[in-house]
Amino acid sequence: MEKVQKFGAAMFTPVLLFAVFGIIVGLAALFKNNLVWGDLANPDTAWYKVWDVISRGANTVFSQMPVLFAIGLPVSLAKKQQGRACLEAFVVYGIFLYTTSAMLEYWGPSFGVDFASTARTSGLATVAGVRTLDMGMVGALLISGITVMLHNRFFDQEVPAVVEIFRGSPLVCLIGYFVMIPVSLIACLVWPHVQDAIASIQGFLISTGSLGVGIYELLERLMIPFGLHHFIYAPFLYDAAVVDGGIKAYWAAHLSEIAVTQGSLAEIFPAGGFALMGMCKMFAPLGICAAFYVTAKPERKKKILTLLIPVLVTAVFTGITEPLEFTFLFVAPVLYVVHSILAGLMSAVTFAFGISGDFSSGLIQNAALNWLPLWSTQGGSYVIQIVIGLVFAVIYFFLFRFLILKLDLKTPGREPEGEESKLYSKADYREKKAGASVENKYAVKAAAFLEGLGGRDNIQDVTNCATRLRVTVKDAALVKPESWFKENGAHGLVNNGKALQIIVGLTVPTVRDEFEKLL
Repeated sequence: MEKVQKFGAAMFTPVLLFAVFGIIVGLAALFKNNLVWGDLANPDTAWYKVWDVISRGANTVFSQMPVLFAIGLPVSLAKKQQGRACLEAFVVYGIFLYTTSAMLEYWGPSFGVDFASTARTSGLATVAGVRTLDMGMVGALLISGITVMLHNRFFDQEVPAVVEIFRGSPLVCLIGYFVMIPVSLIACLVWPHVQDAIASIQGFLISTGSLGVGIYELLERLMIPFGLHHFIYAPFLYDAAVVDGGIKAYWAAHLSEIAVTQGSLAEIFPAGGFALMGMCKMFAPLGICAAFYVTAKPERKKKILTLLIPVLVTAVFTGITEPLEFTFLFVAPVLYVVHSILAGLMSAVTFAFGISGDFSSGLIQNAALNWLPLWSTQGGSYVIQIVIGLVFAVIYFFLFRFLILKLDLKTPGREPEGEESKLYSKADYREKKAGASVENKYAVKAAAFLEGLGGRDNIQDVTNCATRLRVTVKDAALVKPESWFKENGAHGLVNNGKALQIIVGLTVPTVRDEFEKLL
């Protein structure tokens, strides 16, 4: 479980790029839309050509998605020399692509692959200029994972002085070369059958319509506490679970043509129903935070408001909901189950009203990739979508308020007497324990977390995802209770024995840097 969680979290390194460049692609599609700009946006105009150049450049992260995942994984998983590990992953992944391509060129029919076919259903794709098996993100992560294992095992391997030039990255890549020969052969033998299974899944999920969308979103939310939600949404968003190349890449590549197409988005792009999780990111926090505020004790309302506003803004605008969700997950798990069910219902209802697209993030990215470029043809649908979201926000508010009061749940602002509603470090702790300036709050947090984890000698390894510091300890008995971490700036603690996840928030990369300095 620990290794699976770390592997899933590592996928977030390249994912963070998609929000930035997705906004540029969305805006470029808006300025290329002749329904908005008239003849100015015709394909033969300088206006159109300039924006097309901008769009193609930004589309790099979507068109080369497998390469990004192959290079990005070692950033989080390599235990040392992450930069060297990224270079090794790129080289070994290239070896895999070329080796697999050569095998298919000579013996394709034996594997059930027509290497000469140019049909979209051929099971082939061009990755980094190499025509090879279309393994998408899965293949990239597999090869990168193998490379990281080789890196962690052999990078510091001692070699005889006469061949010392091969020590480090050359040795890792050389071993990777020989490993890729059987791996490529296995891929040729197995992956065409996997593609057949994927095609069946595509047909089933799309045929189930709103039901399939709702179940998918329910599972995605339920897996967040275990750090396994990446494995639910990643094959849909970034791989070929429901559409070639993944929902994000397909939507970005076809946004210009979709922007000038009339009709129901659910019919134009049914796969987009599995990218509606942004609905619960934009609208659910409104109802949840309102419920927390009105149910807080009167003397704590002002304090709770100052704590809720930052996580509310973060969730709605960026789509990072964990800081909010972990404020109630462990003190009131029943609310999280209700939240997951409502999130599934919200996505299902939204899709049933004919709305789809890339609504996988927060308000900023969702607007740039959907509302702005498509409003001229889909404005009516988007008004309905916003109404649906606001209705569910109201449902969230009344249902959460009812359950909090009925079950006397200790949500923020309702803690027992003597327990402060606080998320940040105590001033006296800063002065006594940190050994750093008060201004360096990240070093303060890192020092507090290290002490709470039993000290430097108790740390086995440390990684992070978008919002969590993931640590493996040697002795779980030395770890302090969750309240310690909350008092010192964390939003919560996931404790699975020796594998722990400290919910830090979006500043976790900086906190990890300070944490590793202390190690």
